[in-house]
Amino acid sequence: MDENTQSQTPGGARKPRLIDGGALRALAHPLRVQIYDILSQYGPQTASSLAAMTGESTGATSYHLRALAKHDLIREVDGRGTARERWWERPQGSVTFGSPEGLKTPAGRAATQVVLTEFLNRRHQQLLHYVAEGLRKPDDPDETGMITTATARLTADQMADLTARLTVIIDEFVDKYRDQPGDGLRTVTIRADVFALPEEGH
Repeated sequence: MDENTQSQTPGGARKPRLIDGGALRALAHPLRVQIYDILSQYGPQTASSLAAMTGESTGATSYHLRALAKHDLIREVDGRGTARERWWERPQGSVTFGSPEGLKTPAGRAATQVVLTEFLNRRHQQLLHYVAEGLRKPDDPDETGMITTATARLTADQMADLTARLTVIIDEFVDKYRDQPGDGLRTVTIRADVFALPEEGH
């Protein structure tokens, strides 16, 4: 999962935060993944607003917010809110859940699978909603989204080159427009998938 970050390697490539095993296990809960993703997509929220968005109780969202904050996955927004209504945010920055150390253990692999599955399920549901809404509004002049898929035969180096180029374009737009103010703005999700297909017949 990628989000905007100011941290870069000397070559200019993004340097994502590696989520360690403890934080990954803390995140490996469906509601916590949902809360984390909402904060990533829609910005700061309170336990009350998250309860309304998830259909859970405020007590439940408060509990899970504290668990996420304990592992520095989220943080309280400075100078905003009160003792009774605290605001929470997900720090900007790319993150990666594929910790090499974590993937060496069954528990680490299980936690990684839970987190990635929940994220992808949420993204898939958002994509299906977008498709359904688009079919209901075929003449919407403001709809400029795109769903595309393509196939090519690439070497590992060529695939790495492709992912690097896509990342540069995405990072450029995120850096420039992530927090822009103004009218006519909508939160947009950007997704790029590049991976090797199974061998023929599998």
